[in-house]
Amino acid sequence: MRPVIRLTVNGTAIETMVPADMPLLWVLRDELGLTGAKYGCGIGQCGACTVHIDGRAVRSCVVPVSTVADRSVTTIEGLSAIPGLHPAQRAWIDEQVPQCGYCQPGMIMATAALISENPDPTDADIDRAVTNICRCGTYPRIRRAIHLAARLSADGQPQSASPATEENDR
Repeated sequence: MRPVIRLTVNGTAIETMVPADMPLLWVLRDELGLTGAKYGCGIGQCGACTVHIDGRAVRSCVVPVSTVADRSVTTIEGLSAIPGLHPAQRAWIDEQVPQCGYCQPGMIMATAALISENPDPTDADIDRAVTNICRCGTYPRIRRAIHLAARLSADGQPQSASPATEENDR
């Protein structure tokens, strides 16, 4: 018999009956249809599956759903509590971060958690907190976007930055 597991996902109370050891990632994707978190490595290393549990960034591919019972889960789909974009999402667009885009939801979720805990991160803070892997290697743009997201978050107003240029990526 599968247990009933209760959790809150993106502000909505959810009850699901899945195996207790099923990774949260599969519950989100297969049971709830929230496909923003991606399967990358399955061992919690790449970060493509990053979501927030009670505000902390976690790799959902290695979190059994039973461990998040009665907790709050936020996915990329629920990141922005108000209409519009979260500062991290705005910064990703303004800095033209994505190439293939596969890692971006996880990167944005890691960034959002970082700037909520540390509103003015240094490069060293970013290196410690955002350990997600980008196979395209857009790390210079990612770093600029994280700094911009922190500024946008501090301002409380989404605003546009000047577009990134190829020169800035060198």
